Amino acid sequence: MSNQTASSLSSETIELLRRASTATVTMQLLKRGLRNLAISGLRPLNLGATRIVGPAWTLRYIPGREDLNPPPKPGDPENAQRHTVERAPPGSVVVVSTGGELRSGTFGDILVARMKVRGVAGIVTDGAMRDVPVVSTMDIPVFCAGAAAPPSMNWLHPIDVQVPVGCGGVPVFPGDAVIADADGVVIVPNGIAAEVARDAFEQERIETFVALQVKKGKSTTGLYPPNDETRAAYAKWLAAGEPTD
Repeated sequence: MSNQTASSLSSETIELLRRASTATVTMQLLKRGLRNLAISGLRPLNLGATRIVGPAWTLRYIPGREDLNPPPKPGDPENAQRHTVERAPPGSVVVVSTGGELRSGTFGDILVARMKVRGVAGIVTDGAMRDVPVVSTMDIPVFCAGAAAPPSMNWLHPIDVQVPVGCGGVPVFPGDAVIADADGVVIVPNGIAAEVARDAFEQERIETFVALQVKKGKSTTGLYPPNDETRAAYAKWLAAGEPTD
């Protein structure tokens, strides 16, 4: 297994990203020329638990092979899957690459429960999940591409952790910021996470002002995107303490 330490995101960056929607974050990425960082085809299992912000901890599966993936026994040595379940740091987001394999579940309810207890912030996989009737009631965000009854070793072999992976066609490096909500999952490269978080927060704030003006009946022309007159009115709104009426 490769590098075991997740790159950190500052507490300020995480807090700012918590205040931003994935829609806002993707706009900030687009402004930087980055279009392929929203993972498509994944849905949350529990609509009441969709919000994720945290650094990526990556797990990579390759196609399984019968001689490598027999049914598990109590004395089996630790593999990449077990390593992830027991060692992904609190606050991290487990991002799983399966190559889109949907015939086996990535994790089941017991392993998800273990990661929840350990403080993992969420799970994102381009594969399937097992025990969906149970996992869908858990208060931990889980985004996946489907459901499957067979265990992972039917079709998957856990091969590595904390290496760059492709998840749903999106490159994910250990420590990249993972942001998710009901719209989906977005990856922000670690090196620009702080600036994206800062600008996303400001975008959310000015859009709050714009939305208030729209509700008052104003046209979006010159308002969204804002022209100089709108920005001047926005500055006054900020100075007034961001009133909601």
